Order: sequence, then structure tokens, then C-alpha cells
Amino acid sequence: MSVSDTTIAAVSTGRGGAIALIRLSGPSAVSVTDTVFRSVSGRPLSAAAPSVLSFGRISNEAGETVDEVLAVRFQAPHSYTGEDMVEISCHGSSYIQQTILSLLLAAGAKTAAPGEFTQRAYLNGKLDLVQAEAVADLIASDSRASHRLAMNQMRGGYSKEFSNLRAQLLELASLLELELDFSEEDVEFADRSRLHGTLSSILNHIDTLAGSFRQGNALKNGIPVAIVGRPNAGKSTLLNALLKEDRAIVSDIAGTTRDVIEEAIDLNGTVFRFIDTAGIRHTEDTLETLGINRTFDRLRKATLVLLVTECPTPTDEIIQEAHDLNLTEGQVLIILLNKADQSSEAESSAKKTYITSALNVPVFILSAKESGSTDALEHYLGNYYTDTLTSETVLISNTRHYGILTEAHRTASAALKALTDGLPTDLVAQDVRETVSLIGELTGEINSEDILRTIFGEFCIGK
Repeated sequence: MSVSDTTIAAVSTGRGGAIALIRLSGPSAVSVTDTVFRSVSGRPLSAAAPSVLSFGRISNEAGETVDEVLAVRFQAPHSYTGEDMVEISCHGSSYIQQTILSLLLAAGAKTAAPGEFTQRAYLNGKLDLVQAEAVADLIASDSRASHRLAMNQMRGGYSKEFSNLRAQLLELASLLELELDFSEEDVEFADRSRLHGTLSSILNHIDTLAGSFRQGNALKNGIPVAIVGRPNAGKSTLLNALLKEDRAIVSDIAGTTRDVIEEAIDLNGTVFRFIDTAGIRHTEDTLETLGINRTFDRLRKATLVLLVTECPTPTDEIIQEAHDLNLTEGQVLIILLNKADQSSEAESSAKKTYITSALNVPVFILSAKESGSTDALEHYLGNYYTDTLTSETVLISNTRHYGILTEAHRTASAALKALTDGLPTDLVAQDVRETVSLIGELTGEINSEDILRTIFGEFCIGK
């Protein structure tokens, strides 16, 4: 059954295409369309079989043909929204689109709000809230990695994870509630060590999901890669080599780069946002100091860090330089021994082996100014995430999900502490209830109008 008695209409395609799509959804979708559409045989759309294309004409009030179109009706509940729907494919002229839409609105349809089609799909049980949010991510995806993340979420992989987590919490909550019902008899229905183990497992699950946000968000929006190192190590030359163009100024004068330069590259379906930074050194130059400060700011936000060093640099200095970056957990360091032409092959190879062993990080030997020198690095980066991102991978990439999981971690931790400290059952149960409620917000089993308004308000009209 439809959640609304109104019929909405909107253009669902962007400007500039040869073909446009106009959608209607609601109880009057077909009858509204019948006021303006007739097939070439003269039959209304209501006479056509569901899910079968009909070729015909859209006419205005004067009977003049506006456009020749293809129209199809979908019968509830077998449609995207779960309601009766109509999709009209017309020519991409903005005049034609707006004229057809105006005719439909004059016949009784209402203009759709942003995201209203997907919101109706959610309210009608065709999608849960996580899947509905994935629709927006799918539309915005601009790489194979971000597309795969959105598809995994849309297919319900994330929903299954959240539902399993909530089911575990509900089982735990039910045991605690049962004890509260018999509190006067001083009965314990579950062994405390078992409850502790279950709650610890749930907390670890929440931690794992929340901990994947850095990687998931990076894959969704492009992996931030900071190119760092001392002045004149070849950072700008490396960026130019990766871009295959002279984007950054290259000079023998130390301190040439005084601000960050950022460019995006798609490597094997994953977008990397390479950031060329000012060389790290002590300087009295005010502008260069500002650039170095920005270097450390970008360094802290980067997922991958490329430390560019010169091959002739002593090994212990390179290792110290890596330690001085003070990278945090989750950041990946790759060391590049640049200017390989200034060292012998044996010396460079020995240095690579030693650094790899000492720091347990990938090391690449290259000469960034030479054509093809960065091929091995590009291949490595292109496969770094692609190889681990399968159709079963669950990586949190949505800020709302991460925020809820962070709060769920707080309440679950409080419950575990209360249980460990031997506090009364009602205090443990309260924290578990809050955690159940939070996880329910993820998939929309528990929602509020404010949450829905925020989520679907970010969609484009017609979706």
C-alpha cells in the first residue's frame, strides 16, 4: 500500500543529454499520464501491459504534438518506489522536458521534492535507509572503487552487518530485561562471564566497522596521498611524472614549492588525490615556513604518504626521516628512493632491502625525471585497494554511519564497564538499550522526521 495519496512528477535526468526521463509515482500516475499520452494505436497507457514500453505522442491542451516518446507503467508493488509508477523517455530539449512536466502537473501531479522517489521507496519497504543512502552515493560515484562501495551498500551487504549487530544486542537486552522482571527474586538468567564475552564481541564488531571509515571515506572521495620530503628531493618532479604533464614548478633552488598543489589521478579504478607539499626543513623564510606548516597539516590528513628521498642519502638518515613524520595508525608509508641515476644499481638495491626490513614498508627505486620510471609505483598503488575491495567488502564511507557507530561505541563501552564493575542490571540494560536504538537508526528501523529530511534533502530532484 502506498504511504502517500499524492502523485509526484519530476525530470530525472541532467541537462545536456539527447534523451531525458520523466518519472511519476503515486496512485494517479497512470491516469495523469493518460491525459497527455496516446500510443500510436490510439490506446491510453492504462491499456498497456505493465513493464512493457509503449511508443506514442505527448500532446498539449490544443492537441498539438509536443514530442514522440516511449512510456512504460509499473504496477505497485513492482516498482522502484513500491507505488504505481510511469517513466516517460522523451527528447532531451529543455523546452520539451518542461512542457511535458507542466502538462503532468496541470493534470494533477505534484512537483517531487529532492529525493522523494527514493524516500517513498524507503517508506514503502523497498529499501532500508542504508540502501537508500547508497543510491545517492551511486549517482555521485566517479571511479570503479567508489561505484563498488555504493553497489555493495545498495545490495544490502552493509544492512546485513548492521542487522546482525542489532540482533546480537537485542538478544543481550532481552536477557537483561528478563532479569529486571524478576529482580525481586534476585535471579540471574545469564552467566555474567558469558554476557561479558558477548558484549566484548559486539564492541569489537562496532570498532571494526567504525575503524574502516578512514579507508572507506578515502575510497569514496579519492585517496589523499601526501608527497613529502626534504627540499629538492624531487617531489614536484614526481607529481609531474604521475600526471604526465608539467603541473608543478621544478627548480634546483631549494624551497621552490611554498604551497600545496593537489591533482587527482585514476589508477586502475581508484582515484588518488596527490598533494605536492613544501620541502621539510628548518628555515627563517616566513612564506616557506607557512608552506611547511601546511605540509604537516596535509600529512596528518593523508591516507597514503610518499616519502621522497634521494638515493645517495645515507640509509640511517632516510630511516630517521621516516620516523620524524610521526604517522598515526591507519596511515600507509611508502618510501621512494629518487634520483637512482646518482647511485649504482647495487648500492640502491642494498639500501632498498635494508630500509624495507628496518621499517617494514614498501620501497621503490626510481628516477622521476625519466619516462616510465614511475610505472611500478603506479601499478602498486592501482592494485593496493582494488585487490582487497570485493563484492563482500564492508567499509564504512558514510559520515552519518560513522557518527552513529562512534556513539554506539561509547554506550556499548559504558555497558561493558558497568557489567565488569558489577553494577546493577538496570544500569547495564540502559546502556544496552541506547546501543540497540543507535544501531536501529542506521537502517531506519528507528527514525525521526529530522533524520529523513536531512538524508533525502541532499538528493537531486527526480531520484
